[in-house]
Amino acid sequence: MPSEATRLSIVLVEPNKDRAIQIIDSLQDAGSYDIHVIAESTGLARAVIAHNPDVVLVDLANPSRDVIEELSLASGPMDRPVAMFVDTSDDTMTKAAIEAGVSAYVVDGLRADRIKPIMDAAITRFNMFKRMRTELETTKKALEERKIIDRAKGVLMKARGIDEEAAYQLLRRTAMDQNKKVVDVASALVTAAGLLS
Repeated sequence: MPSEATRLSIVLVEPNKDRAIQIIDSLQDAGSYDIHVIAESTGLARAVIAHNPDVVLVDLANPSRDVIEELSLASGPMDRPVAMFVDTSDDTMTKAAIEAGVSAYVVDGLRADRIKPIMDAAITRFNMFKRMRTELETTKKALEERKIIDRAKGVLMKARGIDEEAAYQLLRRTAMDQNKKVVDVASALVTAAGLLS
């Protein structure tokens, strides 16, 4: 069982007090969690931000677009897993929830025996997408850096009449001498060349 310091923090959005107690009991039976209940969907953004939970569970019979937008803006579906349980849904609401970044959107309400597995699946799915977003950002950054370095090599090749390998070695040596990254030296060179042309 996790220690007090590592317990998963959960915000439960549940307007029905009896149902909230049922859900809390079910979660406590499945593990040790720090659970905060929010009964009102108005001001949801501020309340979620105030608790800064690891996971948000939302149990609303018929969530409005406003609730989904509040979740999107403030609960940070891109920052933490959000599982939404609804009694009924339509294509528009499902699409809005998924586009808002909800990790699990479960139609047919919340049943006590399904909470833990669905929450675990939402956490796993969230972590998978987070890794993918991180990898995509890293790849984009590397590609942008590569483009800048290639432009800088082109400037050096033209100005000095050297080949590509020599241009790269010059960038690299300059970066080492200045204790900077190659991309930073390349960026400064490309900027300076743009000013001079």
